[in-house]
Amino acid sequence: MISKNLMFLRNAHHFTLEYVAEKIGVSRQAVAKWENGKNYPDINSIVLLSTLFGISLDILVKGDLEEMKEHIRNEDIQRFHKDGIIFTILLIVTILSVVPLFFMVNSYIGIVLWVILFAVAMYYALRVEKQKKVYDIQTYKEIVAFADGKRLDEIERNREYGKRPYQKVLYVIASGVIGFVMTIVLLILFGYL
Repeated sequence: MISKNLMFLRNAHHFTLEYVAEKIGVSRQAVAKWENGKNYPDINSIVLLSTLFGISLDILVKGDLEEMKEHIRNEDIQRFHKDGIIFTILLIVTILSVVPLFFMVNSYIGIVLWVILFAVAMYYALRVEKQKKVYDIQTYKEIVAFADGKRLDEIERNREYGKRPYQKVLYVIASGVIGFVMTIVLLILFGYL
């Protein structure tokens, strides 16, 4: 991490905090915060620090890049979880609300409300699909591995890739059957059958 690297390099060169701060054009407190990990130098300061210590940027920020990538990856996983949960809830509500909205509310208003609900659900579906494409995840096993911060090895990945066409057909059939059954049940409940 840059904080440890800065402290090590400053001590190795026998530079004081004041000297480094003067050469970089910042306050002594700023350099102290960088060394304590309370703050991170901007890109101009990083370039000046690497020149001052005579080292490459890679060496100066070693470890930070991996930490930043991991932080970004964790944020992506959290966003994927959140969007997946929202989409699931919206999908269930969309399926269950089609008949009640049509019959309990004015027909046109019910249809408009259902279309809006459907559009929001599709928006979240597209967000989830976009995230799945970015990380090349398709199957449930790949999603679980991604959510746990892992990657499938090549053999498992090829095995999962072979399942993809069949899974999509099964998803379509299952969705159609569930939608049909839910419609019949709701029609019976409201006395239309």
